[in-house]
Amino acid sequence: MSETAKGNFIVRGWRNVREAGPRRLALTALMVLLALIVARFGWVVPGVAEAERAMYDFRTYYEANQNPLEKDDRVVMVVFDDQTLIAARKRSPLDRGIIARALQTLDGMGAKAIGIDILFDQPQDEDEQLIATLRSMRTPVAVAYADMALNAENIEYEQEEYLREFLARLEGSNAFPGSVKLSDSFGTTRLWPEIVAGQPPLLGRAMLAAAGERDKTLPGYEGAVRYRLPALEGVPVFSSLQIDAFSNPDLLEIPELRQALEREIRGKYVLIGGDIVDVDRLSTPLTEAMGTPRPPGIEFHATSIAQMLDGKALPKPLPVTLWVLSALVIVMAVLTGLLEWGSWRIYALLAVQFLVMLGAPFAMHLRGVDTHGVPAVGWLLGWIVAFTAVTSAARASGAVQRNFAQGALGKYLPREMAQEIIDNPKLLALHGEKKQIFVLFSDLEGFTKMSHALEPEMVAKLLNRYLEMLSQVVLDHGGVIDKFVGDAVVAFWGAPIARPDDGARAARAGYAIWQAGEAFRAEVAAMDPNLPRIGKTRVGLHYGEAVVGNFGGDSRIQYTALGDSMNTAARLESANKELESSVMASSEFVAKAGLDWWRPMGRVVLRGRAKPVDIFEPSPDFPLEDRKALVQASILADNDRKAAEQVVAEVAARHPHDRALANLLERVRNMGEGNAYVLG
Repeated sequence: MSETAKGNFIVRGWRNVREAGPRRLALTALMVLLALIVARFGWVVPGVAEAERAMYDFRTYYEANQNPLEKDDRVVMVVFDDQTLIAARKRSPLDRGIIARALQTLDGMGAKAIGIDILFDQPQDEDEQLIATLRSMRTPVAVAYADMALNAENIEYEQEEYLREFLARLEGSNAFPGSVKLSDSFGTTRLWPEIVAGQPPLLGRAMLAAAGERDKTLPGYEGAVRYRLPALEGVPVFSSLQIDAFSNPDLLEIPELRQALEREIRGKYVLIGGDIVDVDRLSTPLTEAMGTPRPPGIEFHATSIAQMLDGKALPKPLPVTLWVLSALVIVMAVLTGLLEWGSWRIYALLAVQFLVMLGAPFAMHLRGVDTHGVPAVGWLLGWIVAFTAVTSAARASGAVQRNFAQGALGKYLPREMAQEIIDNPKLLALHGEKKQIFVLFSDLEGFTKMSHALEPEMVAKLLNRYLEMLSQVVLDHGGVIDKFVGDAVVAFWGAPIARPDDGARAARAGYAIWQAGEAFRAEVAAMDPNLPRIGKTRVGLHYGEAVVGNFGGDSRIQYTALGDSMNTAARLESANKELESSVMASSEFVAKAGLDWWRPMGRVVLRGRAKPVDIFEPSPDFPLEDRKALVQASILADNDRKAAEQVVAEVAARHPHDRALANLLERVRNMGEGNAYVLG
């Protein structure tokens, strides 16, 4: 495709949209602007935001599934579960003596730092023992902290006051507060919690800082949590040990067990917390995408520590980048909406665009980019809104054009045929094809003479009125107006769309045109008695082969029919004057018309022709017996001209004012070779 052709589609598309009108253009611009806003802010648009979160969760799961982790030996979780509570015969709160004994054991096993994901916000009998243990710890210990300012749903005023008093008694020791506030907007923890001035650091951050790895704490990071999936089913990413193993003196006296526990703890970050069914469970993107059971809340802190140790502060696209990408999506939609449809390549282009819009966030996620806030669904919806706005404007413009085209075609074709051609323009391709058609040719007797006696303005007025009346008759009967030749009307049936009843339609139209001509005569006479008298309308009808189609060149074409059938219909119309009739049809036409109102009017040789033609006249009110008699006469004419003459004479006598019958009788008496009367 040339560069000119590539640009032309935009020009043509814009022209189509522009023709929809200024109001529609303004509405389209407004919709495109709305599409840009949806594309950019999909994460906050109601209805779209839910889909954005679901897509993000799926991307997180997909990335984690593509990069599974065999096991992270840097973090160990020491948990108490339902079995621990059963053994302690105390469900809530947990016996703090168990925690104190576990801490004493862990303190001698060489952990880098210990984090306690348990709020000590209510008094217990074992508090003094626990405080003493915490103050004596050589290993840094981060103790869970929360307050009503950030955790109003999890802690009350009295609980906060007791927790503050508890932590105040630890000042000056290796025990210090660490925040356990999670970012669980919309019920799922997807992001790191917001850093609030004056609040203790996140539990994991406090642990790393106390262990001398402050530089790895991802300072200021509030982005996406990098969740991991295990490489082996049944083998979790983080080791989980029962707290009983560290708090039961009898078990610790077993050397092999103590040594095994020490190997699990030495040089690692240790988290102490609960793993109790339906208590403090964590909803993550992985659980949302997979529909799996929710892990304990302590697992978030293990995940955050691992992410910090990996240095995975996932970069987030700049707002200006998202604006540019969103704008590109909308531009892509607008340009696509300007395309002319009809090729499979358009659908391939659509598929590519949808793949890019949905696939780009996945590619970004796989490359370690934080895609929380990247509006994948917003792009898709924004594209649809912009595309719909542009194509709707184009359709509105198309409707205007179609209405104009239908109105224009409707002046020459029946409305339903015009609609069918508009829907399928190939029906009017620039070529001709042979078709069997029904042809009508009409002429107004005496109009030329009358036009010389009138002012040109009056001639135009009368001619327009006459042609309007006849054109309406043709269109009402489903015909195609071929052309006007002065006051003559040429029409046909059977092209570009053929129908089974075209013959009957054409026959009725021929008779109705004669009636319309009589009505026009009466109308003109009533208009001004001084106007010259207008003659009758004569009609010729024929059925035969013609070449029908669009003829012309690039600058101008005409849809018309060419061939001898057109000439025959014109000669039949002209013959009416000599035959003293108004409507005359050939036997070919009558055989295909399928009506029973015809009366045979003999055999003639038309002007300029050598082959005789059997002719018929529509006469719906003519008596059936007389019609049969004329059929008998036409049969007798081949073998017994006198008998035929006698039959016609009897019929004519019963209709003394029928000039066409009198003319037929005269022709029967003067038939020439082939029992045909030569006109002219």
